[in-house]
Amino acid sequence: MRELGAEIARDYAGREPVLATVLKGAFVFLADLSRAIEIPHALDFVILQGYDGALGGRTRIRVIKDLDMPITDRDVVIVENIVDTGLTLHYLVKTLTLRRPSSLAVCTLLDRPYRRLVEDLPMRYVGFTVPDEFFVGYGFGLEGRYRGLRDLRVVER
Repeated sequence: MRELGAEIARDYAGREPVLATVLKGAFVFLADLSRAIEIPHALDFVILQGYDGALGGRTRIRVIKDLDMPITDRDVVIVENIVDTGLTLHYLVKTLTLRRPSSLAVCTLLDRPYRRLVEDLPMRYVGFTVPDEFFVGYGFGLEGRYRGLRDLRVVER
């Protein structure tokens, strides 16, 4: 957290970025990251939900809770707990780009670049590249449980 926070503080020195987080998984990471960023910054939250589209059976994404603050002409850092295929993040990046922020970057605790289906994501800050395992704890949940575990743990299948 200290390294990521210091890097973000250095990159946005003299500005006040908005850390926009996808709930629920990234809230613990966001709290620790926010405390590690020693420059003024704002926090905001979005909730996204995937659903099956009626046409063609493709999964669609919709916004359940949008950002509360305007981001036009603001520096925005999307904070994610994990980036996998990148499809949901790609949707969020496109949606927020339409609001004309000054800049848009992604900070993720965990990354699985080998699973990426979308290549043009603004991945700027990555905590760890991890194997294809399922994690719980530290905000990561499984069927509504385990988010409150202090440590990040791998689920044995």
